[in-house]
Amino acid sequence: MPSDYGLWQKWRYRFKSMVRYRLLFLTSAPIFLTLIALIAITIYWSIHYTWNSALVDVSERLGVANNSIVLIQQKQANYVRAFSESYDFRKKVVDGDPSTSIETWVSQQKNRYDLDFLRFHRVDTIEQKFQFMDLTKRESFFDRLDEHELNQLDPDLARRAQTPILGDDEIETRGLISRTVVPVKNQYNDIIGFLDGGILLNNSTQLVDQIRDLIYPGKHDSLRPVGTLTVFLDDLRVSTNVPLDSSGRVGRAIGTRVSKEVYQEVLVEGNEWVDRAFVYDAWYITAYQPIKDQYDNVIGMLYTGYLMWPFVKAYLTNIVEISITTLFLLLVSGLMVYRGSRDLFHPIERIHRVVKLVQLGKNQRIGELGLDEKHELAQLAKQFDNMLDLLDKRNQEIKTAAGELECKVQHRTASLKEKTEQLEHHIKLLNQTRNKLVTNEKLAALGELTAGIAHEINNPVAVILGNVELMRFELGDESSRVEEEIDAIMAQIDRIRNITRSLLQYSRQGGVQDEITWQHVNPIVDESITLVKTGSKKRNVEFISRLDAHTSVEVNRHQLLQILVNLQMNAIHAMNGEGRLTISSEDWIESGEAIGAVIHVQDEGCGIKPEQLKRIFDPFYTTKRDGTGLGLSVSQSILSQTGGEIRATSEYGKGSCFSVYLPKKAEVELLVSSSS
Repeated sequence: MPSDYGLWQKWRYRFKSMVRYRLLFLTSAPIFLTLIALIAITIYWSIHYTWNSALVDVSERLGVANNSIVLIQQKQANYVRAFSESYDFRKKVVDGDPSTSIETWVSQQKNRYDLDFLRFHRVDTIEQKFQFMDLTKRESFFDRLDEHELNQLDPDLARRAQTPILGDDEIETRGLISRTVVPVKNQYNDIIGFLDGGILLNNSTQLVDQIRDLIYPGKHDSLRPVGTLTVFLDDLRVSTNVPLDSSGRVGRAIGTRVSKEVYQEVLVEGNEWVDRAFVYDAWYITAYQPIKDQYDNVIGMLYTGYLMWPFVKAYLTNIVEISITTLFLLLVSGLMVYRGSRDLFHPIERIHRVVKLVQLGKNQRIGELGLDEKHELAQLAKQFDNMLDLLDKRNQEIKTAAGELECKVQHRTASLKEKTEQLEHHIKLLNQTRNKLVTNEKLAALGELTAGIAHEINNPVAVILGNVELMRFELGDESSRVEEEIDAIMAQIDRIRNITRSLLQYSRQGGVQDEITWQHVNPIVDESITLVKTGSKKRNVEFISRLDAHTSVEVNRHQLLQILVNLQMNAIHAMNGEGRLTISSEDWIESGEAIGAVIHVQDEGCGIKPEQLKRIFDPFYTTKRDGTGLGLSVSQSILSQTGGEIRATSEYGKGSCFSVYLPKKAEVELLVSSSS
């Protein structure tokens, strides 16, 4: 075992590292792959063509079998018609010979014409005539009769039609017959009866063997053994030469059923089937076609086919023979190429060995190869040695230059990194300053406008309120009749006054400098939670607080309390008064330094859509039916006066988080200058 493993490793190393074997593989691989591809394509097309030819062949043989049955039916029709026109029959039926029973005599003539039944039906009424005339639409046709109808034609017919069903205790008593009905007329051309004759297909092995010998006349070969033929009554084999064993040494598969796929395609859909199919116990190349009665109803099937395994076996044998031959030729050709290329590859291997030594750091040269000076490999070796000499010289120059370049790169990289960090810091400060200036300009302009609107609204509201109070006083007790309307007016007046109060509060710029004090935010947050809890006792809201802020900030205590209460009430409304509300505080850390405090109000409500999140701080923008759209904008305006701001994040359907950022030092001077 160790010696075999060592041999394997040796050859594996050769194929992976030696030029001779690698070039041998590269030159042989295209030829090998091409041959394999050609063989595969040949095998594929051969099998494809042969398979299609087999299907065409079995389909044509099914056509021949069908034509044979048609000829048999024509022969049967000729026999019945000839008997109906015979002298004896005319004499006994037309002339009315009373010496013997006409029905018995007619039935006795069936063997003379190779028929399984022959019967004369005398008709006396119009109904009987029309009943039998319906059976004369076709010269001969297939029919499916039950046991009673078979007994009426011939008592022996019902017994012969009985077919035991294999794998079941039942017996098929119906019969599949080929039938010919001929009208019989008297000398006055009046129909006096009908002659009914035909053959029974149940258990008729002679018929299927005769047709099989006709469509498969020769001895079986390796590709196509002796074929088989079957007549089905519905899906039951009632006449067949398919053996019970695919070896062919056991009896016939009469009483077995067809596969579900063929049943669906032929019996249900009425189509032909030409493909492989599972016939009782083996796969066959098959062709099926429906058998129809005189009304075009499918009552059975006609099948022909032969075993598929000999066909597959022969082609597998051919594939194996072709593969072995190809591999042998490739082995012989590879051996010839290998022996003829050793002298050619020897100089290449020497060049390769020197290259490997040079890679290991050894100062080696190829030198003379023992070839003519004009030989390409000799010139290649000489050029390679010159290249190695030049390479040594260049390596020394590169090492010197690389040391100098490394120093320059390190110096430039450090300088560039420092400049980049400074630039990023200045860009960040510039963006923050620009955003605050733009916001303050908008707030100042909008504040002036809203202040004027609020004052103009307050005057008529005061007049309306006074007149309503006067009306209530003048009406006295009579005011109870319109008390509901007066209350509605008063409610709307309160709503107008609340809106104008918000507008006036929104318009106040630079008026809170005297109210700014140095505060610790945690007590203010605690007080806001207490206020909100008091107002939401009837709601199922769980308050969670984590107050970790340690940095004091300059802020207006009352306005911050109002903002926090507003944010918490908004969160409760977003949760529909049910859920968990988390209020937390922490230090505002940037660049490792505490620059203020942050208060977070997080809910588990419906969340805010991304397109709405961008506009929530815009004045008069609201999604509430009774909201003014000024709550968040007023809060943002108040905080901006001291350099703070509100930031919002939200995931739609899961909740929102509003964060209040408060700096240590209020930026009042900056705000005053920008508003002026």
